[in-house]
Amino acid sequence: EIQQQSLPSNHPSIAYSYGNIGLVHCNMSNYPKALSSLEKTLEIQQQSLSPSHPDLARSYNNIGEVHRNMGNSPKALSSQEKALEIQQQSLPSNHPSIAYSYGNIGLVYKNMGNYSKARTFFTHAVQIAQQSLPSHHPNLEKYRNSLERAKNK
Repeated sequence: EIQQQSLPSNHPSIAYSYGNIGLVHCNMSNYPKALSSLEKTLEIQQQSLSPSHPDLARSYNNIGEVHRNMGNSPKALSSQEKALEIQQQSLPSNHPSIAYSYGNIGLVYKNMGNYSKARTFFTHAVQIAQQSLPSHHPNLEKYRNSLERAKNK
């Protein structure tokens, strides 16, 4: 409220606050409120950041995760693919955030029952994470486990 009174409506700090509120709601499994806050974040960022800014990708990733948790695979996939597209334009090809997006897309395909595509995306996530993260990093372990589970389907 204080930020809304003292800053312009499209100030990045307001977007950041909405994003944090959205993530709290997501962690509490209150997905409609999470989605509302995260969409406000994205709306502000689209007004104040360049179209290829990595923060936009983070917002698309977060929105995609909420849609995935709500069982809306088409919207989840669309958001995750948009995040990956932005990251591929703005980050080095072996950046951990790109691995994260590949992993998220793999999860959507897994939820859709498309294990072949899930394996492809999990494989990309593992390959990138192996280049950019320590060998026992939790995210790398998560991608490896997801890949193994998808191989067994």
